Amino acid sequence: MSPSPTGALRHSGSLFALALDVLRTLPRRPFQTREFIQQAWFVASVTILPTALVSIPFGAVIALQIGSLTRQLGAQSFAGAASVLAVLREASPIVTALLIAGAGGTAICADLGARKIREEIDAMQVLGIDPIHRLVVPRVLASMVVAVLLNGLVSVVGVAGGYFFNVVLQNGTPGAYLASFTTLAQLSDLWAAELKALVFGAIAGIVASYKGLTAKGGPKGVGDAVNQSVVITFMLLFVTNFVMTAVYFQVVPQRG
Repeated sequence: MSPSPTGALRHSGSLFALALDVLRTLPRRPFQTREFIQQAWFVASVTILPTALVSIPFGAVIALQIGSLTRQLGAQSFAGAASVLAVLREASPIVTALLIAGAGGTAICADLGARKIREEIDAMQVLGIDPIHRLVVPRVLASMVVAVLLNGLVSVVGVAGGYFFNVVLQNGTPGAYLASFTTLAQLSDLWAAELKALVFGAIAGIVASYKGLTAKGGPKGVGDAVNQSVVITFMLLFVTNFVMTAVYFQVVPQRG
């Protein structure tokens, strides 16, 4: 049976309401420090290695494509600047978001979904414990912090991979590649990428938590919730990335 428009609208409203509840509960004390540290370590442990491995081919493909294009145009000296700009602005936040949603988000959704079908969430509510304050907020904050840190890792690895493929495989000049970093890129690009990663981490954590808390139907329902959380997160990430990029280009003057 296909989902009805009213059902999709209801789920969208519930997701937005959960995001508001997380924002409202954020300053509440006591802060769940132990849960936050455990979740941050867990999310980082399942995403660091895949993120580093995925960022290498991203940087390599960008370097190869841009290196070939700049060579055809006779602008080899701008290969480093264009590669850094592409990795810094778009590749690193997107790779970070996909890995946070695909690895960390699925684990968060599965954990909360298992608690839901075992009625642990209902038991917490009966005991007067707010599951959003106790479980959701630490996981969302962990996703945000790890996403920001992973974005820096992807930027470094992607630029290093682009340097290797441009210099070694395309016979580029190391000095020209390094010297052209600041030709087009600027510090605001890094801050914009970090802000994107922060927002993407929040979206991944909130969507995963929502689907986990609303899971039903036993283990099969948890599996379906995990799959749905990944799809919904990917769709929201690409839409959010487009909006944030468009706003950034309108607000920040670009070098040329």
